[in-house]
Amino acid sequence: MSILNIIKLTRPEQWLKNMFIFLPLFFDRKLMDMQCLVPALLAFASYCMAASSIYCFNDIFDAEADKMHPTKCKRPVASGEVSKRQGYAIMAVTIAAALAIAFLLNPVARYRLIAIIGTYYIMNIAYCVKLKNIALVDIFTIAMGFVLRILCGGLVPGIWVSQWLVLMTFLLALFLAFAKRRDDVVMYEGTGIAMRKNVNRYNLAFMNQAIGLIASVTMVSYIMYSVSEEVTRRMGSDYLYLTSFFVLMGILRYMQLTIVDVKSGSPTRVLLHDRFIQVCLLCWIAVFFFIIYC
Repeated sequence: MSILNIIKLTRPEQWLKNMFIFLPLFFDRKLMDMQCLVPALLAFASYCMAASSIYCFNDIFDAEADKMHPTKCKRPVASGEVSKRQGYAIMAVTIAAALAIAFLLNPVARYRLIAIIGTYYIMNIAYCVKLKNIALVDIFTIAMGFVLRILCGGLVPGIWVSQWLVLMTFLLALFLAFAKRRDDVVMYEGTGIAMRKNVNRYNLAFMNQAIGLIASVTMVSYIMYSVSEEVTRRMGSDYLYLTSFFVLMGILRYMQLTIVDVKSGSPTRVLLHDRFIQVCLLCWIAVFFFIIYC
């Protein structure tokens, strides 16, 4: 078992999803406050270890099904590079590391983090074993995982989390999950091979309508957020709506990749490789940062 295979099994590139933990700090203008930033960094590290533990379990549990997948067959357990026993050992080490990091926090923050990670862990084990086979429940479970990250980023440092932030995170995660699942539907309708047991409960017409609907609701919610009297008063600016242009461009670009190019199988890979979305995200961060911090 090589170091490279351990890295592949723990999927560190997926840790990018845990950056959602820092959003409450960003929106509450506490990104430079070390009393809030340090607990958030520890929560991020702990969450990454817990997520890697889940990825280990997922690869072990899905090893036989992954062997038939054109790309997942290269995963360490499915390819035989890492045995199931070794996979369980790495799973135990990573969750132990997650708990060890949590104990670096003060008692209140520690137990909040353990409670959130415990909920995330149980939910994702249930997802791997059963929930991912139930149409719609699978997608909503994925979206709830992102909501837990937002709550973690607020409760651990002791920051107020806006209902707008929770709602928009859920909608965005739902949008990305439907786009990702659409790739499985395209493969199923093209080859007749079902990569997931519930794929026959979806079709392209449904997925396209669902993606369009959620994208629309997400955009409207963001605009309402940016012009909300409560938010503009809290942020001290009436110009937050300017950031909505970058959000719209990013959503439309992702829809183009999903529906036209059929390249939405991995949101993380899209973010790491698509320059258009990277520019939209950087512009959104830069403008938002300038508006609320300068």
